[in-house]
Amino acid sequence: MGTLAVFSFRTVDFGFKSLAIPRIQSTEPKRVKNRCLLCRRSFRREKIELSFRNSGRFKCFSNNENGSNDTENDSNTTTTTTSTAAAPPKESEETGEESEKSTPSSVSSGPPTTPSFGPAYNNFQVDSFKLMELLGPEKVDPADVKLIKDKLFGYSTFWVTKEEPFGDLGEGILFLGNLRGPREEVFAKLQSQLVEVTGDKYNLFMVEEPNSEGPDPRGGPRVSYGLLRKEVSEPGPTTLWQYVIALLLFLLTIGSSVELGIASQINRLPPDVVKYFTDPNAIEPPDMELLFPFVESALPLAYGVLGVGLFHEVGHFLAAFPKKVKISIPFFIPNITLGSFGAITQFKSILPDRSTQVDISLAGPFAGAALSFSMFAVGLLLSANPETAGDLVQVPSMLFQGSLLLGLISRATLGYVAMHAGTVSIHPLVIAGWCGLTTTAFNMLPVGCLDGGRAVQGAFGKNALVGFGLSTYTLLGLGVLGGPLSLPWGLYVLICQRTPEKPCLNDVTEVGTWRKALVAVAIFLVVLTLLPVWDELAEELGIGLVTTF
Repeated sequence: MGTLAVFSFRTVDFGFKSLAIPRIQSTEPKRVKNRCLLCRRSFRREKIELSFRNSGRFKCFSNNENGSNDTENDSNTTTTTTSTAAAPPKESEETGEESEKSTPSSVSSGPPTTPSFGPAYNNFQVDSFKLMELLGPEKVDPADVKLIKDKLFGYSTFWVTKEEPFGDLGEGILFLGNLRGPREEVFAKLQSQLVEVTGDKYNLFMVEEPNSEGPDPRGGPRVSYGLLRKEVSEPGPTTLWQYVIALLLFLLTIGSSVELGIASQINRLPPDVVKYFTDPNAIEPPDMELLFPFVESALPLAYGVLGVGLFHEVGHFLAAFPKKVKISIPFFIPNITLGSFGAITQFKSILPDRSTQVDISLAGPFAGAALSFSMFAVGLLLSANPETAGDLVQVPSMLFQGSLLLGLISRATLGYVAMHAGTVSIHPLVIAGWCGLTTTAFNMLPVGCLDGGRAVQGAFGKNALVGFGLSTYTLLGLGVLGGPLSLPWGLYVLICQRTPEKPCLNDVTEVGTWRKALVAVAIFLVVLTLLPVWDELAEELGIGLVTTF
């Protein structure tokens, strides 16, 4: 990191006066624009006076054709250019005296006029810029950039033609140019040479060239190479406070799962408790000790909901371990309707390529969906068996209208008579599987940093994720997906999961066709799971009893 240096300047007056240069008259005078090196403003100038007074204050004065002084800019900034602008005064004074005798002065000897507008950057803004540089991420060393250009890039790998800032705050370098070989082979060669030249100091990214005019002649998009320091590009380790927060959230998720198990026994709960939670006009809370006898019977459902969440995270871990990708501890999100909204899991290392991103992103939802569907199917089979009537719970039949896919499966298993009634007797495993499948579907929505968003970003690219994300936000806002849970889930995504995943080291090489097909099928099943059944279709299919008034 850099440090601020303190400079002390004395008051010095320099007067640079230009010699009169004869003009060549033409029939059509041509206006020449000059640009001041300090204020970066263009103006027409015939004669210039640079006045250096009051501790490095530069002022630019230009004379128009009428002889009036036009003050272009006034910079109060003390920069390193002041040290280079201070030339030896003796020689300039002698030349100035000779020019006064030979030619008339081109500017007035009085003090310059005050500009009518404020300075381009005041002292506070300059200090803020310097503070941002000090507190911001450490940038790439220019000496290393020169070394990398000389040692890594060349005719046989990648011919650099231009450099641009790279990274969120411009802390890296993006090398633009022409690729001289197969992109995967060149990238692997550059990565190995980077370690040999600079050690374990930088990360090299292969990304699509921004604002490219066309595809690469070798096929595919044009590529560029970004360079970032490892401490800047790689995620930080998990802190102690994050472990504490994760533990507290997990305890709250256990409580919400037990609450879901108790609520599933609504036909057995005391009337005072049911009235308090269902009647909006109820004010006096009941004695909560009345719920203690129902906690034990609620544990199987709670275990099922928690098991789906844990199985989901194990799937992520098993897919990330062979790829040597580190993931953080899960931060479970409690929810009283589904028991849990899933968990937030972060990558603690940079992903090597997009195929790895798709594999890890899909592994968790597929594992959770497999366990959830197993419980859902077994629960439906037990519900259809009259011998297990003692273990069944009564739920409103309209609950099956919350999902088109799950409602059709329930209708095919339980039959028209059982489903076309006010209440339906089901096994608690059906509720656990239903909640697990719904939570998995929500996490597979193609938006932000959800599992579905990461999978779509890896399979189809970041531009495709933008289109999918806008469509998802629209459907959630209209309540088309998720029914009554669309609003709270949309707010959760906007607050916690809206930012897309960071690019992989190799963010250009596309995934295989079967991975794209797998992601597309998964998104299609997600839509069928979260799409509710409207009343007309539910009445025609026999999913729930639709009451008309």
